[in-house]
Amino acid sequence: MKQKVAVFRKEHFNAAHRLNNPNWTDEKNKAFFGKCNNPNFHGHNYDLILKISGFVDEETGYLLDTKVLSDLLKKHVIEKFDHKNLNLDTQEFKTLNPSTENIAMVIYDIMRPLISADLDLKVTLYETERNYVEYPA
Repeated sequence: MKQKVAVFRKEHFNAAHRLNNPNWTDEKNKAFFGKCNNPNFHGHNYDLILKISGFVDEETGYLLDTKVLSDLLKKHVIEKFDHKNLNLDTQEFKTLNPSTENIAMVIYDIMRPLISADLDLKVTLYETERNYVEYPA
């Protein structure tokens, strides 16, 4: 009987952002987002974990070659977001508020087409040691 297994890849990136709803007044943005609405931005040291789950390939013994996963993450996510201002330097957040929830969903949308459709993907993104998001939930 085949058993499901999961492999994980952890990466790290640093990025600045500002949480702001352009449809709100400055006062409402500041009241709702607090320090995260700083007009001069603020930064986080994000920890990113990708979980890939499915059935091990009987020929290779791999679920997925983790070196390939590492290379994909570095090329398509880390190089794109690391040491960037998400609001100003990335297309993904030109009109999308770069909350941790939205960042996790964007990373999922970037990575999903790069991972075999027969494998499940979950993104866990730590904004701080205590605050993190999982997508899909």
